[in-house]
Amino acid sequence: MFNTAAKKSMRHLQTYLALSLFFVFTSFSVIGQRYQPAPDVINLVKRPSRTEVVAPIKKSEFRKNDYPQRVQGGNPRTVNGYLQFDGSQDGNRQVDPQIAVGGGYVFHATNSGLVIYDKSGNFVDGVSQKAFANGIDPKLFFDPHNRVFGFDLWVYWDSLKVKPVNIAVSETDNPLEAWNIYPVSAAEGKDGGGIGFSKKWIGYSFPGGKEQTFVLKMKDAIKGQPATVYHFEGSLGHPVFTQDDIEDLYFFKIQGENFVITRVYEDENGAPLAKVVAVEPHGLSNYSYPPKSPQKGTDQVTSSGDRNPKNLVLQSNCIWFSHAVNYNERSAVQWHQLNLDGTLVQSGRISDPKSNFIQTTIAVNKHNDVLVGFQETNENMYISPRLAFRKASDPKGELREIVKLGEGKGATDGVAWGDYSGSTIDGDNLTDLWTIQSIANEEGKGETVIVKVPFK
Repeated sequence: MFNTAAKKSMRHLQTYLALSLFFVFTSFSVIGQRYQPAPDVINLVKRPSRTEVVAPIKKSEFRKNDYPQRVQGGNPRTVNGYLQFDGSQDGNRQVDPQIAVGGGYVFHATNSGLVIYDKSGNFVDGVSQKAFANGIDPKLFFDPHNRVFGFDLWVYWDSLKVKPVNIAVSETDNPLEAWNIYPVSAAEGKDGGGIGFSKKWIGYSFPGGKEQTFVLKMKDAIKGQPATVYHFEGSLGHPVFTQDDIEDLYFFKIQGENFVITRVYEDENGAPLAKVVAVEPHGLSNYSYPPKSPQKGTDQVTSSGDRNPKNLVLQSNCIWFSHAVNYNERSAVQWHQLNLDGTLVQSGRISDPKSNFIQTTIAVNKHNDVLVGFQETNENMYISPRLAFRKASDPKGELREIVKLGEGKGATDGVAWGDYSGSTIDGDNLTDLWTIQSIANEEGKGETVIVKVPFK
């Protein structure tokens, strides 16, 4: 028999072992991305960790004569029944192609520079990113509420080591006219950030550092006045393109087996608050990172994209996104529509047991018609641009046949490829949808094609 002291020691040992097992289990759950947020996370309100006032770099026009004109793309034509023209043609393997459409223009950016076309596909003007305080990884938007363009450039080589993110916003819907650039601090940040907007806010999130999200007011940026930038600790998720006519800005992330949605809104003093409004089990059977994809004529595999969405749209009180996932050991494209409480409305998948679909983005119009842009590659194909679309009246979860936008001509010489694609709504009519996709040229470098899909 144990004496009292021995019994007490045994109880302490049992308690210690139980706690140890609990923490071990919890640690492995987090590492395995199976963390379940506590119920009290819902409605948790987060305040900014700090603020800074940023004075803009004002530009009276898109390109002054002291910057060489960047002449790229154009050549409008019809391919498979759709208007198509070239975007940048001088890219490397990491092109980062993006577009925004509004004011009668198609605004285009890659890691090599910025270009403007008219909506018929004719070249208008272009310039290096040096004209916008420099940077890489551009993400673009056209805000249909305020009728302005915006984009970010991430600067990782700055001498002050604060890694500014240069947020640029046009003053009108004419991208050839005045712009305001806000260099926002992003200490310890890494590339891979995303930008979003609502009627009131511009939001940006990025990996790295303690503060991974900031917001500023759209009206300040448009007017070109010093703007208060509000930083939040951690990441609120990826900011959403808010096409609905609302002031609040939403952020979204896939956290383990849950969709997590956060809403940013204004308090009585005009400062932003971030509130978690949904933590909902997604129930997706396939949501892990996609494997690297094969290509013709080489053993060199290529990056397929990210299981975390790189663009999200808030349309008709729903969040829409697409992402690349592992499906039967090949890269497939999935797309989803979900309510703001995190519950799924519909989902679909683009897959083939003999092919790989990579680097996807989504666009949705005011009628809830959908375009999904992506690229295709496999053992018998070079990387080639594709799209698929659906009408709102089509059966839930279904896209129509894949539309081929061209065929790649050479194999890439490294894993990194494309680094995203771009799909967007026409900000003038809120009906037509556009996409930009990379295509491999004879040297395996990334050229780009821009395509318009008209809807009634």
